[in-house]
Amino acid sequence: MSTRKHTALPKAQTLIEALPWLTRHRGKTVVIKFGGNAMVDADLKAAFAQDVVFLHHAGLRPVVVHGGGPQISAQLDKQGLVSEFKAGLRVTTPEAMDVVRMVLAGQVQRELVGLLNEHGPLAVGLTGEDAHTITATRHRPLINGEPVDIGRVGEVTGIDTGAIEALLADGRIPVVSSIARSQDEGDTGHVYNVNADTAAAALAAALGAETLMVLTDVEGLYEDWPRSDEVISRLTAAELEKLLPELSSGMVPKMKGCLHAVRNGVQTARVIDGRVQHSILLEIFTDEGIGTMVVPDELTEGATA
Repeated sequence: MSTRKHTALPKAQTLIEALPWLTRHRGKTVVIKFGGNAMVDADLKAAFAQDVVFLHHAGLRPVVVHGGGPQISAQLDKQGLVSEFKAGLRVTTPEAMDVVRMVLAGQVQRELVGLLNEHGPLAVGLTGEDAHTITATRHRPLINGEPVDIGRVGEVTGIDTGAIEALLADGRIPVVSSIARSQDEGDTGHVYNVNADTAAAALAAALGAETLMVLTDVEGLYEDWPRSDEVISRLTAAELEKLLPELSSGMVPKMKGCLHAVRNGVQTARVIDGRVQHSILLEIFTDEGIGTMVVPDELTEGATA
């Protein structure tokens, strides 16, 4: 009996450590951007689904937003369509848009909904075009000071949270594909491919989420990359804004999304390493946390988030 007591004690201590965080986050909305290796590694995908279901049962209201870069590229290759990127964004021809829509809504989303629903009838999939959840106009990035046409790539202009709020009220986990309906004149009925980091940040702000979590393939935001692999554990919106011009192109939409979120009512935005199993639980329910947390400027150093 004493051996059993001894081996069970660390489990109890772990659960007790989570208690203040469970109390703090109960009833709060958390938007999670699912991406990187976590999307393609079977064990990481399963662990992600477990984490999201755990959050749900712990009384939080998780909303999952996903893209599908690797899967889209693979399908385009299969169909003999070239993957081209400009200004860090995928050039999306009408033919490529058909593939994007099919892969995101018909493959990535369905798999994720299936993994979540292994734990009960919880997840419901929708795209940004459903119930006008995400609306966008054509995005023309500047390259050398000139606007460039990159096809059916959208810039988010509006969010309607009605469908997501209804699902959350019904105890469901919404899983949102980053496709938006077009609001451009003469272009109704069409859709745009939207960066999933940007879509997640816009949804987090519109939902009044407590937290935005962005899964990525690095440990967080590095202090002085590539000279150092020291991760910045916490920074304010103003500190992040100063760093933006120095960041690698892959981190820019993620960190811009974090900045947008905390400047628009989200309490904390976190970039965490999706290569670590159960990184979401480690970030939300432990004293140490992992990754990089961005807080609004007015949140003082002593405040807890």
